[in-house]
Amino acid sequence: MLLIRPIRQSDYPVLMQIAIESGAGFTSLPVNEQKLQAKIARSEQSFATAVEAMGDQGYLFVLEDTSTGEIVGTSGIEASVGLENPLYHFHKSTVVHHSKELDVFKQVEVLTMCNDYTGVSEICTLFLREPYRQGLNGRFLSKVRFLFMAEHPKRFSKMVIAEMRGVADESGLPPFWKWLQSYFFSIDFPTADYMIGVGNKGFIADLMPRHPIYVSLLPESAQQVIGEVHENTKPALALLENEGFFHRGYVDLFDGGPTVECQLKQIKSVRNSHKMKVRVAPVEGNATLAICNTQTANFRAVFSKNAALNDNHELVISPELAEALMVSNGDSVRYLSLEKAVK
Repeated sequence: MLLIRPIRQSDYPVLMQIAIESGAGFTSLPVNEQKLQAKIARSEQSFATAVEAMGDQGYLFVLEDTSTGEIVGTSGIEASVGLENPLYHFHKSTVVHHSKELDVFKQVEVLTMCNDYTGVSEICTLFLREPYRQGLNGRFLSKVRFLFMAEHPKRFSKMVIAEMRGVADESGLPPFWKWLQSYFFSIDFPTADYMIGVGNKGFIADLMPRHPIYVSLLPESAQQVIGEVHENTKPALALLENEGFFHRGYVDLFDGGPTVECQLKQIKSVRNSHKMKVRVAPVEGNATLAICNTQTANFRAVFSKNAALNDNHELVISPELAEALMVSNGDSVRYLSLEKAVK
């Protein structure tokens, strides 16, 4: 069985390994012992703290294979971004150059650095190890965040964003970064990416261009990747687009990858999830359901076909699922179908 739970300190070694496996560009998991240990401690505190309004909390989940005890993936939520450390983006917009006397009307695209997403919630740190990238595993790992947010909406903003990894070449370097480095920086991409990951963002305000940048003046290779995602990120983007997330012109400063957004209450998995009392008994259902308990510090989530609704408006779950979810007869759970046909 695959089980999602909050991360704990004993998971540090495998979190470091995942940080290494994820590679450059995955800034939410820097290869830095101090930062990863701090991220785990912050997550533990966030799950354990009673919260009536969103603040500087960060929730990090791990996907555990209960048959081996191995951690095979991560998934996270930042309750409110840009408060402790600035969150920068480029916003791509259109400006008009018009001369009535010359009969010239020209629309051009520009990139402007901004902090427009300060204070919103962010889903992040989605990583599934290679052997488990099959079936419904990735879908479950992504959607569990929406189950948690649907159950605990006071902990999050009304707006949710996701920063998507941008295009990189064969050597792992983003074409978008190359022009930026040549004109504004003297450090390589891995160094800049690492500095962002450990929270050292002061150099961005110091060195980034302060005025709008005309897109047409960039190298063709940089223009082509603005708002495009890394090949490995396309499935994750497709999942989010199906949830109702859309791109409104905001892109990453370094790789040009899109940031997508959606109102929390409009996210499809939030709208389609249901809270119900459970009945523990042997059962075999027809649809694969993602099911979570309603706790925070002891949050647990699984997915299985061993669950089905009964005539008493209860969700009947197998004893094995009940044990994994730490629930008994009469307790509440929240569930969501993982079947692709569900709208």
